Amino acid sequence: MEAERLMVLYGDDSVEVHYAGGSRLLLSPCACEYLYEAALPAAAHPLQPAETSRQRVAFVVSAYREQLLRALDFRNKFSPRPYLPSRVIPPERKKILFSDILEIRWPDPGTADLTRCIDNGIVRISSVDGYAYLNLPELQQEFTVEFLCKVSQSPAASLHSSQKKSNYGAGDQYAKASKKSVAEIPLKQTRIEKNEYLCADGKYGEPTKPKDQKGVNGVPLFYTNCSSEYTWVTQRWSVASYPEEWKYPLSLAIMCYNLHTVKSAVKMSEKSNHPSVEAHVLIDPEAHATVSRLPAALPLSCRSPHLHRWTFCDFFQNQDTEKYSCHQLIHIVWCEGVFYRFIHGRMNVAEIYPGDDSFFKSEGAFLGNYFIHYAIQKGTKKREEKMYSVNSLPPDVPGNPYSISSVINQATKILQYCYRTKLSLTHNCYLCCWKMVPETDGREMLPVLLYEKVIPSMGRLVVYSDHKVHAAFWDGITLNMIWDFSSSCSEIQVNEEVGWCKLTTPDGVQQLIQISHPGVYERYIRRAIEWCRSLNGSKEIPEYSAHSVAEENWSADAELEKIQRFNFLLDNSNVLERTSAAKANPSGITVRKTQNESELEEVSEGCVLEALERTSKVIQDIESLLAASGK
Repeated sequence: MEAERLMVLYGDDSVEVHYAGGSRLLLSPCACEYLYEAALPAAAHPLQPAETSRQRVAFVVSAYREQLLRALDFRNKFSPRPYLPSRVIPPERKKILFSDILEIRWPDPGTADLTRCIDNGIVRISSVDGYAYLNLPELQQEFTVEFLCKVSQSPAASLHSSQKKSNYGAGDQYAKASKKSVAEIPLKQTRIEKNEYLCADGKYGEPTKPKDQKGVNGVPLFYTNCSSEYTWVTQRWSVASYPEEWKYPLSLAIMCYNLHTVKSAVKMSEKSNHPSVEAHVLIDPEAHATVSRLPAALPLSCRSPHLHRWTFCDFFQNQDTEKYSCHQLIHIVWCEGVFYRFIHGRMNVAEIYPGDDSFFKSEGAFLGNYFIHYAIQKGTKKREEKMYSVNSLPPDVPGNPYSISSVINQATKILQYCYRTKLSLTHNCYLCCWKMVPETDGREMLPVLLYEKVIPSMGRLVVYSDHKVHAAFWDGITLNMIWDFSSSCSEIQVNEEVGWCKLTTPDGVQQLIQISHPGVYERYIRRAIEWCRSLNGSKEIPEYSAHSVAEENWSADAELEKIQRFNFLLDNSNVLERTSAAKANPSGITVRKTQNESELEEVSEGCVLEALERTSKVIQDIESLLAASGK
């Protein structure tokens, strides 16, 4: 069995795995399909294609089962929606419950003793019903969650389950349950023990199992009608970016840590006979919802398989060439025991976890000019911070488990690649099959054109809803950059000082240029910044509110109106006459062309000249109108 050398989670939730022997595996964003590419033998011809195998994950062959299971665990650890096929998950990792888990209840800070949740600096918050746990280490930069999740179902069953959850949440039962306190439910009655099963009436016990009555996957037959298969899922999230359902338990963990710190400070002040200052932690139970929903598993089959990408990203093979066949944003990278996490927003952030309980985080805009190393001293338990500059990294120290310069350089290269991808104006990196609305075919995930302006004798400026700006100059130079139009022109734009832009010359050469050091392209970059500043000051950019394309008017009347317009244009043009004449007498057309060839050439030349003159006049009118409106 080949060991993993590299594992990557992309922005569309697809996973790419490279093995030590040269084989590669690609998981679709929904993880319901995979592509395995076997390594070529050493004596293979350079033009010999690699042997590939594409199949559904639920029907994976035994030769790839272990590798696929590890790839699924890697994806589920960092993706908001796990994929849990029952056929692939080992039986020892599955549990049988006789009740659907529709919600979980977290402790109420007003009644629970949070100081008991900390052990050796690690905070562990457990839900009241025992279905979920949250662990926050001492550095408080990353947290881990463990929760019970039902295995993936068919699309019809998943739709029924989601409707059931929505109906349950809208009913009175959900409202009553959210008002119950922690003390009303004994912890003993809500915990799920290893060999216990939750019955429909809420009682626990060891069920009696009839002999020799087992169905598929060793599950007893009398369980299949009223039971559901669950499995424990572990996920890792950064405190800077995490799903909404973990917001409340994370705040409880931070509150617990603060209470422990205050309590320790009070004890130290009492020992040293100093007057202690009472510290109060503000707790507002009404501001938090103690009841939350757990992430649901994705369905077994995908409803948008046409969005699956079956091409490997060659960034990790061609990092020095800057020419890549597939542009995708990178979120998670595991390489040689080191985890890299990249958070993409208006500011790109890199987080590095080398595996020794320390943590690197990029500081500085976009490409991470500086990295701060956070660590906890083992003896004194003190927090230690060191800053490293990308331009002057320390040399390698013999005996260290990893190289600081190597991991920081690797993170910087990936940040640069991701920023180049964001500036490429290729929006396929935003498409994700399981996030797509069926009625819109993924259009709701694509950015929208917000503003377009033509500057006479200078160029054209285009602004998109994802803060991308495309400037095309008349001499063939094009410039792509990111600009925050939500802030006023008086505010300092970080983009102007340490941002980056992608410039394309007329011959197609692309360059990633730092805005603070533009070089020979200074006049282009400054001109684009001036345009963006003017738009900020004039407030000409309309505010874009993300909404589903399905909310637009897709009525039958609108579609009929479009058809009527098309038929009107078709009836009032001579296209149909030409087509019918061509079908009726094709030989006559040939003879007519032969006999009157010079006459037709004169007529066609005159029509072309007339059309060109009209087009030129229209263009001149448009330019003069735009110039007048600009003044």
